[in-house]
Amino acid sequence: MVRVAILGATGYTALELIKILLRHPEVEITTLTSRTDGNPPVASVHPQLAGRIDLAMEDLGPVAVASRADCVFCCLPNGAAATVIPQLLAAGTRVVDFSADYRLQTPQAYEQWYGEKHTDPDRLGKVVYGLPELFREKIRTAPLVANPGCYPTSAILALAPFLSQGLIDPQSIIVDSKSGISGAGRTPKLTTHYPECNESISAYNVGRHRHTPEIEEVLSVATHRDVRVIFTPHLVPMDRGILSTIYSQPVGELAEENALDTLREFYADEPFVRVVDHLPASKDTRDTNFCDITARMVRGKLITISCLDNLIKGASGAAAQNFNLMYGFPETTAL
Repeated sequence: MVRVAILGATGYTALELIKILLRHPEVEITTLTSRTDGNPPVASVHPQLAGRIDLAMEDLGPVAVASRADCVFCCLPNGAAATVIPQLLAAGTRVVDFSADYRLQTPQAYEQWYGEKHTDPDRLGKVVYGLPELFREKIRTAPLVANPGCYPTSAILALAPFLSQGLIDPQSIIVDSKSGISGAGRTPKLTTHYPECNESISAYNVGRHRHTPEIEEVLSVATHRDVRVIFTPHLVPMDRGILSTIYSQPVGELAEENALDTLREFYADEPFVRVVDHLPASKDTRDTNFCDITARMVRGKLITISCLDNLIKGASGAAAQNFNLMYGFPETTAL
């Protein structure tokens, strides 16, 4: 059994992760942390867990956590994760980090997009990005895995097959994405207050969303192209799910069936990517670790559409998939 700790257990992604790991035959959840006063039972914060796990959430430092765990899932906010992960690694634990602290390649990029200096800058550019479809073999031996962002997962999976074969122009890509409210996290905000977001759809962070450099850097590394995207996210009044519609310019002639064949061949052996003929909807992947992708040709442009559950394939399911690779379990275990 692998002893597991989860840091920052009050959030939506932590809840989904606990539900997944409770199904895992090779996992023992030993520790849940939170700064909540009084060490409350986790079921008092997540009532869905009542009768399923009997653990309190504790305010523990990284050394104490490492003494109880072989692997730590870090669900702490951006900036906070990098202050504890070096100590966890030094203590011999392996870590799957949900934050953006280790996704980018350079401290300069991190400071530009996240507005603060990185506290562990020497590790940037050396951490494995946790997208199994592109980096499976590196994930198997990694001490630290940077779990992908939800929007980037939907965009990267939809674009990688075409970029890797040089079928589309890497400099003229437009990513138009819609996400459910849970993507904004559990902390109350005016924009996610029910009267503000219900019956409404809105774009946000146009031209400055922090997932833009993540999409560009990962695709550039994975496909050996200099990738640039215009990324526009939208908030839609649903609990969960992401739908991305991606526009790109083919290099030369590209028929629609050939585009679909490119996707089918690239993902033929992938357990969690489904290439579909129909136009996928967010409900198709709700509560699953699947990403559904299709492609269409319209007036000489390639339109690729992908959808996933932002809390599962976009976060906790991907983390469990990475964990399975890191410890040699079947990749689909508990998923």
